[in-house]
Amino acid sequence: MRLTALFTIPRVLRHSDAIGADLPPDEAVVLDAADPSLRAALTAAAAGDHAPAAELLAATREHAQWERRDACVSGLARASLHHPGWLDSWLEESPEDPDAVLVKADQYVYQAWKIRTGARARHVEHDQFQAFHALLRDAVPVISAAAELNPDDPVPWRIALTQARGIQAPREVFHSYLAEANDRDPHHEGCHVQALQYLCRKWYGSHEEMFAFAEEAADQAPPGSKLHALPLQAVVEYLISDDEVDEPDLYTPRTEAAVTRAQALSDAYAPGDREAAGFRNHLALVLWSMNRYEEALAAFRSIGVHATTFPWTYFGDARAEFLEARSDTRVELAMKVPFFRPSPKPPAGDTPAWEQEQAPRSVAIAATGPAEVAQAALICGHSLRTAPAGNSHTYVEIVPDPVRGTRAALLPEDPLTSAADNFTTGEDWPALVLHRTPERSSFALLHRGRKVASHSWETAAPAVDHAEATSTAAALARTYGLPDPRPLAHILRAAGDPARHQSALVAALGLPPLPPGYGGDQEVLAALPGARVLARRGFLAGMRDTMTTKDGVHPGTPAPAAPHPARWWILRALGLLVFTAAAVYAWWTPDIGWFRSAAATFVALYFAAKLRRALRHRRVSSSRPPATS
Repeated sequence: MRLTALFTIPRVLRHSDAIGADLPPDEAVVLDAADPSLRAALTAAAAGDHAPAAELLAATREHAQWERRDACVSGLARASLHHPGWLDSWLEESPEDPDAVLVKADQYVYQAWKIRTGARARHVEHDQFQAFHALLRDAVPVISAAAELNPDDPVPWRIALTQARGIQAPREVFHSYLAEANDRDPHHEGCHVQALQYLCRKWYGSHEEMFAFAEEAADQAPPGSKLHALPLQAVVEYLISDDEVDEPDLYTPRTEAAVTRAQALSDAYAPGDREAAGFRNHLALVLWSMNRYEEALAAFRSIGVHATTFPWTYFGDARAEFLEARSDTRVELAMKVPFFRPSPKPPAGDTPAWEQEQAPRSVAIAATGPAEVAQAALICGHSLRTAPAGNSHTYVEIVPDPVRGTRAALLPEDPLTSAADNFTTGEDWPALVLHRTPERSSFALLHRGRKVASHSWETAAPAVDHAEATSTAAALARTYGLPDPRPLAHILRAAGDPARHQSALVAALGLPPLPPGYGGDQEVLAALPGARVLARRGFLAGMRDTMTTKDGVHPGTPAPAAPHPARWWILRALGLLVFTAAAVYAWWTPDIGWFRSAAATFVALYFAAKLRRALRHRRVSSSRPPATS
C-alpha cells in the first residue's frame, strides 16, 4: 500500500457514508428491470399463460412501437429458455402468429449465444462452437418466417444481424440485412447496436470503422434519439479491447465527444427513467474508467435502480460489477475531501417517487425468542424493532435513527444484514434476512456471524443454474434440519414472480409466515402484539448492558436525558476553545514538554466528546416507542 493511501483512509471513513447518500441501496438495484406490462407478461408466462404476452406484443405491432417491441421480445425470449411451455402452446394454438414466431426466432439466437457464452473465441470449446452454429442455422427459416409475417417490422432484422455475426456471414450479407432494417426504421437502436458489434475490431471490423459508423448514425439521428449515445458504445468496445494504446491516443478526442453527446442526451431524460438506463450505464462506466468521478456519481444518480447487463457483463457478474464501480466512485470522491471539511451533501430536491417505491422492504426471522435476540443485539450498531413470531421465532426490522452511528456508517450498506451478522455471532440459532422490491426479492441466511447462503429472484432474470440452486438448497436444509433439500431447490429455480417465490421458501423452511404489510410499508412490526424497540447503544454501553442485563429480560430503551441549560453549553464550548488553543500552542512550541501537550489535548478531546454526545442524543424515532418490559 502506498504511504499516501494511508493518509486518505481517515477521509474515506469520515466522508464516504455521506457522498452518494441519495443513491438507492444495493438491494434495490435490479438488472434489466421490466416495465409493469412486460413484468405482468413474464409472470404469467412463468405460470404457463401466454395470453398477456400475446396481447402486449400485438399492441406494439399495431402501434408500430418498434423499440418497445424489441425490448419486450428480448425479455420474453430469454424467459422462454427456462419456461418454454407457454411459447410452445402459443405456437401450437397460432402457428402463423407473427408475434409468437418472432419470439421463437429470438429464442433460437439467445439459446445459441448462451451455449457459446460471451467469452473470446480462443476460450470457447470446439463442441460449444458446433452447437452454437447448429442452432444459428436452425434459426434461419424461423427468422425468415417472422420477417414475412410482419413485413414492416425491423425487429426480425435485428435478430438476423445478430445471427449473421455469429455464423461469420460475409460483408454483403451484413450490408443487405442492415439495409432491410433501415428501410423499415432508419433509427432503430437495436439494429444499429448489432451492426456496431459486427463492425468492431473483436469481430469483423476495426476501431476506425466502428467509430465512423456510430458517429454517422448519431449525426443523422433525430433529437432525443438514443442513437446519439451510439458513439459511447463504440468507446466501451474500444476500452475493453486488448490493443496496446500509443501515446497520444488518437481516439481520445472522439471519446470526449462521445461522452459530451451522451451527457447531453441524458439531461433530456428524467432521473431514473427506465428508457435511458442502457446508455446511462455505458456513460457511468466510461466516466468511471476515465477517473471523472464527480460526473460518474451524477451518472449513477441518474441511473437509480436500473442497472443493465451491458456493459458490466464484460467484466464479470453484471450487477456485482455495477455496485462495485458505484462504491468505488464514492470512495474516490471521499479521498479528495479534506478531513475537517464538512461532508458534501446530495443535490437539493425531494426524493423521487420512483425511488421511494423501489426502496427495499426488509425483515428478518430469527430462530429464537425476542429476549435472546435483544441480548445478542446490544452492540449491533443499529436500532431494532422485534416482535414475537409464533412460539419460537422473532421478527426483526430496522428502526431508522435520526443520526447514523459511527459503526453503522462503517458497516456494509444494508443495515439489517449487518445487524444480523452481528447478533448471530456466537449463537446457535440462525436468522433469515429477507428483502423485497417490486421487481426483486432476495434472502441472506446468517448463522454464527457469517453468511451461509443467499439468493435473489428477479422478474426478468432467468432461472439460476441447477448446481447453484442445489448447493444453496443444501445449505438451507442443513441449517434448518430439513431431510430433503429438493423442494427448496425447485423454489430457488423458479422465475417470474419474486414475491411469491420468497413467501414459498419461507413456508418450505417451516418458518412463520411473513408479517402483514411486508413489501408495502417500510416498518411493519410496530402493530404486532409484543413489539419492542431496542435502541442503538454505543459500543461501551452495549458491552455494559450485555454483562449486567439478566437473561430473558428485554433491555429497556434509554430514557432521553433532560435538556442542558445554556450555561452548560457555554462553559463547555469555552473549555473546548481554550484547551484546543492550548494544545495547538503546546505542540507547536518546542519548549513545552510532551506531557503538558498531551494533557491539554486530552482535556480538549474530553470537552469535544461531551458536546458531541449532547448534540447527537436524540430519540430513536419520531413516534413514541412502545413500552418495554
